[in-house]
Amino acid sequence: MDTERLRRLSGRLLRLLVWFAILLALLLLALAFESRKQPDLRRWHRLPLQNEAVARDMREAYDWSQYLRAEETVFRELSQGMHGADLRGGYRYDPALRLGAQPGGRDWNRSQQHFPAQARGAVLLLHGLTDSPYSLRHIAALYERAGYAVIVPRLPGHGTVPAGLLGVQWQDWRAVVRVAARELRARVGPDRPFHVVGYSNGAALALQYAMDAAESDEASLPRPDRLVLLSPMIGIGRTAAVSRLLPLYGSIPYFEKSLWLEVQPEFNPYKYNSFPVNGVVQSHLLTSLIQAQLLRLQGSGAAGKLPPILAFQSVLDSTVSTRDVVDRLFAHWPAKGSELVLFDINRASLLAPMLSHSASGFAASLPGEGPHAYRLTWIVNRTPGSLDVDERSVAAGESAARVRRLGLAFPGSVYSLSHVALPFPMHDSLYGLQPHADADSGIHLGTIALHGERGALVVGADQLMRLNYNPFYPYLEARIAESLPGAQASDVVFAGEAFSRTP
Repeated sequence: MDTERLRRLSGRLLRLLVWFAILLALLLLALAFESRKQPDLRRWHRLPLQNEAVARDMREAYDWSQYLRAEETVFRELSQGMHGADLRGGYRYDPALRLGAQPGGRDWNRSQQHFPAQARGAVLLLHGLTDSPYSLRHIAALYERAGYAVIVPRLPGHGTVPAGLLGVQWQDWRAVVRVAARELRARVGPDRPFHVVGYSNGAALALQYAMDAAESDEASLPRPDRLVLLSPMIGIGRTAAVSRLLPLYGSIPYFEKSLWLEVQPEFNPYKYNSFPVNGVVQSHLLTSLIQAQLLRLQGSGAAGKLPPILAFQSVLDSTVSTRDVVDRLFAHWPAKGSELVLFDINRASLLAPMLSHSASGFAASLPGEGPHAYRLTWIVNRTPGSLDVDERSVAAGESAARVRRLGLAFPGSVYSLSHVALPFPMHDSLYGLQPHADADSGIHLGTIALHGERGALVVGADQLMRLNYNPFYPYLEARIAESLPGAQASDVVFAGEAFSRTP
C-alpha cells in the first residue's frame, strides 16, 4: 500500500472517529436533558461524606476496630450534615416518621458483629448494592445460633445517604472485605471453618475475595472453606459497559441529575431507593474483573484452591443475569461439591398465562438434568396445577433426578421469586407478608397491597409489587445449616423427616 493511499485511509478513519465522538456527545447531552425530568434532588442526594473509609487507607496494618471507628465518624458527620436541612418528605431521614432503628434497637445500617467465647467457626456476610447489613440479618442469626463468629460489614457508601455511592469505588469494598476476613481468622484461629456469604453485589465480592486468596500465598488473605451466594451478581447487562459515560455533563449544575439513574423517595429505612450511575459502573467493573480472574485461575492451575459454592438463584431476576450464573460461573468453577439451586416460576399461578413468552420459556433454556460438574437443584411445582413444590436434584456427574417433597408451597398470588426476595423469610419485620416485630422499622413493605387509581403514585407500582420475601426461606436456611454443626434451622418439615443430604 503506497503512502498516499494510507494517508487517505487514515484521514477517513479520523473523520469517522470525530463524527462518532460528536454523535456520542450529542446522545449523552440528550440523555442529560432527559434526566432533568427526574424529581428534585434533596440533601441526601448531595451530602458529601468526607470520612468514609477508602482503599488507600486500609493497608494490611489497618484493622477491624479502626474501620468501626471510621464508621462512627461517618455517622456523626451524617448527623451534622443533615442538621438544619429541610427533611420533610424525606421518609427515612424525616425524624417525625421514625423509620429505621427504634430507640434502644439495633441499627442495621451499621456494621454488625458477634464474637462468642468459643467459636466453632467464622462467617463473613456481604450485603448488596444500595443495601445494608439488614439484608443478611436472618442468615447471620443462623450462624450465630451455630456458634460462629460473625461479621456483617457495612460496605463504604451504604447505610447513610444515597450520595455516599456517588464517589465510592469497588476497591473500597474489597478493602473492607479483607479487613473483616483477617479479623475473623484471628478470632477463631487457623483450624476453624471460615465461610463467606454474599448477596447480589456482595456475592461478586465474595467470589473475588475467594479468587484473590487462591492466587495469593499471603497469610493476610485467609482462604474461605465455603461460599454461600444469594442472587449472585455475575452479569448485569451489556449496557452497563457504557454507563460510565452517562454522567459526562454531571459536573455542570444544570445537568446534576444525570449522575442518577433513578431519583425516588427514600421510603426504605435499610436500602436506598435512589440509584446513582456510579453504582452500576462499579458493579460492572467488579463483575468484569471476576469473570476474567476465574479464567486466569483455570489457566494457571490455581482454581483447585477455590472453595465449593452453594448458590441460590431465582429463574426470573431483573437485576442480574441468571444465564450468566449458569454459563459464566458454574460452568467454569472447579468440581468440588458445588451446587446451584434454581427457584422456578409458579406454573400453577392464576397469573401464569399472563407471563411473557420470554419469562415463561426462559427456564426451559437453562441446563436440564445432568450430567454436570456440579449438583443442580430445581424448586418446582409438583404438578402444573399444584402450588406445592418439590425439590428435583441431580448430583454431579449423574443424570437421574432425586425428587423430594418439601411441605412448602407457592402463595397463590406469587408468580415468581425476585432478585431481592431470597434472604428474607415471610416473617421479616420489614419485607415479610406476616411481619414479626422483632426488628420493627416503622414500616412493613411486604404487606403493602395496591388498590387505587393508576398514575397517582410517585413510585412505580411495579417496584412496590416486587416480591420482597421468600416463601421458601425455611428451605434455603436448612440447606445452609447442613454444613454447620449445631445449627438450628427454621422449624419446617420436609417430607415428614429431618432435612439432610449425604454429599
